[in-house]
Amino acid sequence: MAPADSDDRTDRLLRDVGATVVAAGASAAASYAAYSYLNSQAAHARSIIPHRTDAAPDGDGVYYPDGRGPVPYTRDTEIDLHLAVYGDSTAAGLGVDTADETPGVQIVRNLVRETDKVVRYSNKAIVGATSKGLAAQIDASLITRSRPDVAVILIGANDVTAMNSVRASAHRLGQAVKVLVDEGSKVVVGTCPDLGVVSAIPQPLRSVIRQYSLRLASAQRSAVRAAGGRAVPLADVLAKEFLARPEHMFSPDNYHPSAAGYALAASILLPEVLDAVGEWEGPLPVPPEVSEVAESRKLVNRIRRVLPMAPGS
Repeated sequence: MAPADSDDRTDRLLRDVGATVVAAGASAAASYAAYSYLNSQAAHARSIIPHRTDAAPDGDGVYYPDGRGPVPYTRDTEIDLHLAVYGDSTAAGLGVDTADETPGVQIVRNLVRETDKVVRYSNKAIVGATSKGLAAQIDASLITRSRPDVAVILIGANDVTAMNSVRASAHRLGQAVKVLVDEGSKVVVGTCPDLGVVSAIPQPLRSVIRQYSLRLASAQRSAVRAAGGRAVPLADVLAKEFLARPEHMFSPDNYHPSAAGYALAASILLPEVLDAVGEWEGPLPVPPEVSEVAESRKLVNRIRRVLPMAPGS
């Protein structure tokens, strides 16, 4: 009887192995199909979202409390503060027509208005930049002995679309912040925006990109704080307005913010900038940890609203 039992065990083992192989093959096929589908959606999104090679409006110069500016800066110009902006096309202000509509200039004009100080503004952001390019932007300003008193960094969207590693991207940002902090600059970082608000990106790719954006934003926040900077969660704060009024908050390319979108971002960053230079009184605004509107747009939550709930669930 022993040989018969051994044969039975062998048959069962072979059946189990066979079932596992079939399941693994089916899973691999499904994964490949999903990967191919998301790739096709990404290609479709890239065909809709224009590849911008133009430059953002240039607002560099000195701004005065009497409304003058930008006035060209020279070594002999007396200033109270120097604010510099680093990052990608959002930091540069791509998508608007005038320098006054870019986020950096909107921050500077409000900074001048609130403090009555003379402020030099310089924008080192590069359209299309990822976190890999931050070090070069910062080196370019420090090598000319132009250390900013306060630096604003907006970076992350291109790391998401390029599918760069979340951990590596956040680490590079943290290193950039540390370089500026070690030089004596105060640093304010607007963490990665929620790309799930961009309706030109089809579902389910939009939900995948949204989760990637939020993961990067969370990792950036930790890296920025560890390096001595201030992190402002733009994704959680901006998503509600961009989802509610996309025609107002986006520029004509339906990807970059409009003047109104940049104004909202600037208003969210301004308190941290003012506090960094000792010009903010009272507690800072506390942004929501998670945007309720953005959460409601998640694919899984939309499916739950459509499908009937099982008894007792």
